[in-house]
Amino acid sequence: MKAIVALQPGNADVLELRHVEEPQVQEGEVKIRVKAFGLNKAESYYRSGNYGTFVANQALGIEAAGEVVEDPSGELKFGQKVVTAMGGMMFTRHGGYAEYVTVQRENVVAIESELAFEALAALPELYLTAWGALDGNLKIEAGQSLLIRGATSGLGMAALTYAKARGLTVLATTRQVSRVDKLKALGADHVLIDDGDIEKQVRALYPEGVDNALEVVGAATVKDTMKAIRLWGQVVVVGLLGGAPVLSSFNLMGDLPNTVKLSFFASGLLGSDALPLHESPINWIAEQVESGEMPSIVSKVFNFDEIQKAHRLLDSNTALGKIVVKV
Repeated sequence: MKAIVALQPGNADVLELRHVEEPQVQEGEVKIRVKAFGLNKAESYYRSGNYGTFVANQALGIEAAGEVVEDPSGELKFGQKVVTAMGGMMFTRHGGYAEYVTVQRENVVAIESELAFEALAALPELYLTAWGALDGNLKIEAGQSLLIRGATSGLGMAALTYAKARGLTVLATTRQVSRVDKLKALGADHVLIDDGDIEKQVRALYPEGVDNALEVVGAATVKDTMKAIRLWGQVVVVGLLGGAPVLSSFNLMGDLPNTVKLSFFASGLLGSDALPLHESPINWIAEQVESGEMPSIVSKVFNFDEIQKAHRLLDSNTALGKIVVKV
C-alpha cells in the first residue's frame, strides 16, 4: 500500500510517499480503507524527533476517516463509514497517513452522517479531545461561561464551536487582531486580544470571573488564566502552544487561587475504559456540521502527494483551522 513515512527525523522534506506492507487485521482490531485524514501538531513533533521515539518507514498520523474493510468481531460491516483516533497509531503501528490502517476496535466509531470524508476527517482528534476535556474534566452545562485561551488553534476552534453548540457563552483569546473576525464567525461571544494579562479583560466582563477555562497555550499562560476563574471554577490544560509543559516555580498558595481546580487532559485516554468512544458525541457533531448548525473548521484540503506542502503549512501556524489530506 501507499503510505507517508519518514526515514529519519527532520523538517517537512523528510516525508515520503512510499510503498509499505499492507497491515493485516488481528483479533480486536478493525481494518479501514482511509479516505482522508487530518493533520495534528503531534505528527509535526513526531516527524521532528521531539517525542524521543521514532520508527522509520512507519506511516505517521493519529486519526483518519474512511470505510471498514474488515472487522473480525462482525460489529462493523464492510464499507461502513467510520472515524478513528489514537489507539497506538503512529507510535506502535502504522498511522492514518496510509491507504489502509488497522486500529483497536475501541478506537473506531461508526458514522451515520452523510458528511463528506474531507470534512469528517477534521473531527475525530480535535473534537474528541474537546469532548474529553470539556465534558470529562469540566462537566460543562448550558448557560455557563467558558474562557478558551489559545482559541485560534485547531483545538481551540473545535472547542469553541462545540461549546457554542452546547449552549455556553464563550470568551476566546487571540494574540492577533486580524483573527478576531474569524473567531466571531465561529460563534465567540467575546474575543479578547491576549496581551499576557487576560484576567483584567475577563473580569471587566465577569467581575466574579468565568465559570471555567480551556487552557490551550499551556504553562506560559496558565497562572494568569487561573486568576480569571470564579470561586469553585476549573481550568483544564490541553495544549502546549506556549512551549514546554514546565513551570519554573509554582506557589500552591500564591499561584493557585482559592477553590479553583486545575487539571490536565491528554487524548491518549480516548478509547480506554475511562473514556469509551461509543459514549462520545462525534455522530451528533458530524450531523451538526453537515446541517450547518456547527461551522466547519477545515482551512485547507491537500492531495495525498502534497504532504510536504501540507506539513509546511502546519509548521507555519498560519492555517487558522484544520488541515486535511484526502487519500
